[in-house]
Amino acid sequence: MVAVRQVTRPRALPGLLWPMSLGRVVRYGALLLVPLSLAMSHFGAPPTWVFVASAVAIVPLADWIRRGTEALAASFGPAAGGLLNVTFGNAAELILALFVLASGKPAVVKATITGSIVGNSLLGLGLAIVVGSWGRDVQRFKRERAGLLASLFILSVIALLVPALFDYTERSLRGVPNAGALDERLSLGVAVVLILAYGANLVYTLVSRRDVFAAGGEEMGKPAWSAWAAIGILVAATAAVALEAALVSGALESAAQRFGLTPFFVGVIVLPLIGNAAEFFAAIYFARQNRMNLVMSIAVGSSIQIALLTAPVLVLVSWALGDAMNLVFANPLELIAIAGAAFTVNAIAQDGETTWFEGVLLLAVYALLGTAFFFVR
Repeated sequence: MVAVRQVTRPRALPGLLWPMSLGRVVRYGALLLVPLSLAMSHFGAPPTWVFVASAVAIVPLADWIRRGTEALAASFGPAAGGLLNVTFGNAAELILALFVLASGKPAVVKATITGSIVGNSLLGLGLAIVVGSWGRDVQRFKRERAGLLASLFILSVIALLVPALFDYTERSLRGVPNAGALDERLSLGVAVVLILAYGANLVYTLVSRRDVFAAGGEEMGKPAWSAWAAIGILVAATAAVALEAALVSGALESAAQRFGLTPFFVGVIVLPLIGNAAEFFAAIYFARQNRMNLVMSIAVGSSIQIALLTAPVLVLVSWALGDAMNLVFANPLELIAIAGAAFTVNAIAQDGETTWFEGVLLLAVYALLGTAFFFVR
C-alpha cells in the first residue's frame, strides 16, 4: 500500500491582496513627509530641500482629501459629489494662495489662479480622459451639465478680461493718474458679482434643477467611512496642508532661483500642480470607473470655482488685510491661456462624449501653454 502524501496549499495572507497592501503602505508611508518637512524647516535645512519635501508632502494629503470627499459624497448623494470634491480639493489651493499673498507676492498669486484654471481644465481633464479611455472606445456624459459648465467657464473669461481691458484703457490710453485705485475698486465690484453668480449656480444645480444635473445614474457606492469620520479626516488633512503651504511659500524664492525658474513659472505651473493634486487624483480615479459626469464636474468645475469663488475671495481677503490685490492680469499670455482653455473645453463638451484623442488634444494645448510660460521673463 502506497502512502498518499497530502499536499497543502499555502494559506493566503489575511486581509487584502499584496498589491492593495502595497498601496496602503505607500499611502500611509507618504504621510511621513509631513513631520519630515517640519523637522527640516525647524533645524534649518536648505530652503530648496524644505520646498521639495513640503510640496511632495501635499500630494498624499490631497489623496486623503479626495478619499474624505468621496466618502461624504457617498453619504450625501451623487448630486453633491462633484461639488464636494471640488470644494475640499480647492482648499489646498486657497490655503497655499493665502500664504503666498500674505508674504507679499500678489503677482505669484495671480499666476497661480491662471495655472489652476488652465491646469484643471486642460491637464486634469486631459489626463482623466486618457486614463479613463484605456480599454474603452468612448465615454459619455450628460450634455446639459457640461453645457452649463462651459457657459460658466465663458463667464469666467469675461470676468477676468474686463479688469485687464479697463486698466489698459484708463492707464495706457487715457493716462488716468489714479488708475491703480480704480483697478482695486473695479476688482472689488467684480469679486462680489462673481461670488453672487457662483452662489446662484449652486442654487440652480443643487436645488432648482437637481433632477436634471444629478450624476445621471452614476452611483457613488457605499461610503468607506461615516460622515463624521470623513469630516474629521478632511479637517486634519486640511490643517496639515496649511502647515505645508506655509513652508512652501517661505521657500518659494530660494527654490525658484536654485532650479533656474522664474517666480512666474513657479506660480503658474508648479504651485497649481501641488495645490490641485486632490482634483487630479479624483478626476483620474472616477474616469477609470467611467463616471464621466463626475469627472467633468470635478475638472471643469474646479476651474470655474477658482475663477468665480477662490479668486474673488482672495481679492476680498487682501482688501481686508490692507494690501489689496486686483484682478488685473498684466501678462496677456495669462488671459489668452484662460480663454484658450475655455474654448477648448467648450468644443469637447458639445457632443456629450470623449475619446482618448480628445484627451491628448487637451494635454497638447497645456504643453504649448506651459512651454510659453517657461520662457516668460
